[in-house]
Amino acid sequence: MNSEEEAKYRLTLAQGYLERAEEASKRGDHLAVISNSQLSVENSAKAVISCFRIPSWSHDPSSELLEVTENNRDKIEKRTGVNVYHALSTLASYSSNLAPEHGRMSYGDPNLRIPPWNLANAQRAKEALSYARESVEIAKKFIERWFSVEPK
Repeated sequence: MNSEEEAKYRLTLAQGYLERAEEASKRGDHLAVISNSQLSVENSAKAVISCFRIPSWSHDPSSELLEVTENNRDKIEKRTGVNVYHALSTLASYSSNLAPEHGRMSYGDPNLRIPPWNLANAQRAKEALSYARESVEIAKKFIERWFSVEPK
């Protein structure tokens, strides 16, 4: 696996889903905002993970992200800075928070027989979009710094 190529591909996905979430926000389509924001955050986390290993197919890569950052803390801090290292825990938190939305925005709540469009609301859409914006920035900054220096 070419980690730089994979990381940049995942970042491209994250940015594309963020753009779709932004467009959906303009239309007031809360379901699409939440769904696309979740995918943006997921791929932001996977962009970072792919710098170290192949990410899983999970919609919640938060534990993987925390594992690779903890196992590589010194290297990450040296190559990207302490602030970027600490921002990765924020990215993991956003990933964990939005992961359940993948199923909810696809299938609704089958137990309560509530379709997804009835679960999506403006407040959650606003929060999800905010998470996606910040997640893309964190991943972008990490990847730029990670690959801008020669490994030591």
